[in-house]
This record gives sequence, structure tokens and C-alpha cells, in this order.
Amino acid sequence: MNFVLRKWKISDAADVARFADNEKIAANLRNVFPCPYSLEDARQYVEGCAADPEERQICRAIEIDGQAAGSVGVFCGTDVYERSAELGYWLAEEYWKKGIMTEAVRQICEEAFEKFEICRIYAEPFAYNIGSRRVLEKAGFTLEGIMRRGVYKREQYFDYCMYALLREDI
Repeated sequence: MNFVLRKWKISDAADVARFADNEKIAANLRNVFPCPYSLEDARQYVEGCAADPEERQICRAIEIDGQAAGSVGVFCGTDVYERSAELGYWLAEEYWKKGIMTEAVRQICEEAFEKFEICRIYAEPFAYNIGSRRVLEKAGFTLEGIMRRGVYKREQYFDYCMYALLREDI
């Protein structure tokens, strides 16, 4: 399936509100991702992405069939983590298991390694999120460890994984 990674536009908010308002997506992300996901939530998110000067992060819309159906971003660290960056992403459920996110992750990581003086990009999916873990593995990330009971979501503790892609891995 074809997709395009592109900069965010304010007009993407309606698509984001429609696609992101999904319990299955929210269950796999940090609590900062709201559920339910309102049009106002979407406006704030898109405005933040569209306004960012991209000095320490890259955030892209995943456009499929003319719609902003997901998001992928790389966010540089600070202090002793200034040469590392975190990867984050989500995709509309109807596009899962089609290889879209794996390719989007590959593209954004290549762009981040070209743009920033970073040596590693890491991601921290919940251990139970097999789909996200497979995306990372297919994109060349290495599982570095499982952090036992490392996150607390919905009044439960869960394990999360530490995956990383080094500059020399691509």
C-alpha cells in the first residue's frame, strides 16, 4: 500500500481526530495520548507538529489516500542523552499489518540520522504489543532488554521493551 511521509498541515486535524479516536491505539501508547481523542486534541497536536522548527525533532504525517492516517516522529534527547533520540508512532487500525509503519519507521530514521548528530534511535513499546515490536524488528532495531513492570497504565503494571537502531545499523 502506498503512503507518503510529509509535514503536518493544520487541515489534518479532522483526519487525526477520526483515526486516533480508537481504544486499541490508545492502549498501546503513553497516557499523554488521550482516549477519547477529540477534534480539539487533534488540533493541538497538529498545530504543535506544524509549528515546530525541527531543530531537535522530526514529526511527519503518514498520508494514505489523501488522509493523515498516522504519525511518526523522532525526538532528540537532552543532557547526557543529546546524541540519542526517541522514536514514536501510531497508525489508523485499518492500515495495520500492511507494512506501512515498518517502511515509515525506516524512512524517518534515515532522515533523522542525516539531519541530527545522533548515534542511536530507540523505541519503548509495551512488551505485549507484538505488532509494534515486529515493526521495529523488521526496520532493523535490536531488542536490548525488557524492563519488568516499567510502566503503569490503567492501574496496572506492564513490562516494556527497549529497542534501538544505531547509525551504523542502517
